[in-house]
Amino acid sequence: MEEVIRARGHENVSAEHASTFEVTSDDYLTPAGDCILGIEANRVPADFDPDFVAACQSADATITVTLEASGHTETVTGRGHPDLSFENERSAVGRTSDYVDDRTILVDADAAAGDLGRDLVAALADGAELTVTISVE
Repeated sequence: MEEVIRARGHENVSAEHASTFEVTSDDYLTPAGDCILGIEANRVPADFDPDFVAACQSADATITVTLEASGHTETVTGRGHPDLSFENERSAVGRTSDYVDDRTILVDADAAAGDLGRDLVAALADGAELTVTISVE
């Protein structure tokens, strides 16, 4: 099962955060948003299929996020958690920790914004279109 979010980069994408990455439906980004990879997301966690959400709520689930922009691809892998609600109507956040709130889409991620390839980050800072594919096994 998978969900796809389409967003776009912004000149303030720095991808320097050490423990999270985020895609938001907001139409702006300040320099303080150092975990945000894309803005104007066309979908948010609250839009996801209930069966997808249920699959992600297993502690045994493996959740993979593939980020693609301008020919650059990065993959982040983490796991599900029983407390994942997918109720947020603005942002989707991946976390390297096991912290969960209504924005969280995976925990124990093997990478955060600061770990992503700088070619991808540069493309996003130039405003590239971003495709975020979230799959669960």
